[in-house]
Parts: sequence; C-alpha cells; structure tokens
Amino acid sequence: MACAQSVSYSGSMGDRALLVIDGTPRTLAAGAAHGAVRLVSVNSNAVVVEVKGQRQTLPLGGSPVSLGGANSAGGGTQIVLTAGLGGHFVTGGSINGRAVEFVVDTGATTISMGEADADRIGLKYKNNPRYIVGTANGNVPVYKASLDVVRVGDVQVYNVEAAVLPQPMPYILLGNSFLTRFQMKRENDRLTLDKR
Repeated sequence: MACAQSVSYSGSMGDRALLVIDGTPRTLAAGAAHGAVRLVSVNSNAVVVEVKGQRQTLPLGGSPVSLGGANSAGGGTQIVLTAGLGGHFVTGGSINGRAVEFVVDTGATTISMGEADADRIGLKYKNNPRYIVGTANGNVPVYKASLDVVRVGDVQVYNVEAAVLPQPMPYILLGNSFLTRFQMKRENDRLTLDKR
C-alpha cells in the first residue's frame, strides 16, 4: 500500500484503535503503523493519525477521511473483499456519509441494522411502516427504511432498501438490496463485486 485513500475510526480497546483503512478493519496500538498510516494517539472519542508527516484527528464513528491520496468521488465500479476470520466478508463503508461496519450476507433480503446503528447514523425510521421478518431468532417486527447513499470503497449505490431491527447487531448486514446491483464472483477467500 503506497498511500492510504481513506481512514476512519471505529472503536478502541485500551491503547488500541480499530481503524478502517481503505475499507479494511485494522487494529493498531499507539505508535504502530499499517502501510503509510501511523497511529499517534488514541482515546475513546478520537484518534490522531499521521500520513507522510501530516497529522489529522479522526472522531469516533466519523466518515472516512482521505489522507495522502486523491479523494474519490465514489464513481468506482468494483469492490474486492477478502474473507476474514470464520470466512466472513467484513468491510468498512458508509451510509449517508456516516462510517459503518458491514458484513456481507447473501441470505439477507435487505441491508439490515439494529436500532442503535440506525440512531447513530441519524436515520429517520421510527414513523416508517413496520413488517415482520423471519430471523434465526424467530419472527421480528422491523421498520422499513430507505438509504440515500451506501458506499463501500470508492463505489456508491443510491436509494437502497433497508430494515431496522429492534435487537442490537455487531455489524450491519450488507444484504441483497445492495448486492443485487452487482455481479458477484467468489474465488476461495476473495469476493469481487462488479457494478451492473
């Protein structure tokens, strides 16, 4: 990695920070580096990172910030993901400009998230229609929602259907309301999504 295109701060564990660097989650301790990104300091609300001598403060849960590279307008057409632990495809991204963590779920009809994530990103859903969906934990009432912009890497998709569930969820499920807009190809631990 010659230079980072985007970096966001997703959480902390003591002196370690979970950064999403070019769409890939990385855990770094203060003073450590990944590629061109060095973590200077970390606290529960923000981190300071340095790229090529340039320092920037990133707030917890903020949108990805372009550092040391050209800022992408989101006109890309391909997403390439590598499977992590357990074979899951996890990636950073954003919904309506707010940073989120996705896990690809081809079994989910729509992008699905818990109410806590929906509230954190400022999604207006509480006056929307509700319906019942079958989950691994039984039938659950959910709110219907529409997402203006969903972004993964430098690829943006507009007007994407979503569901907001009452229970907390560790990730936002990147379901078929997003995935069907792509031609998907899996080779071993690599998933390639080409925009249709």
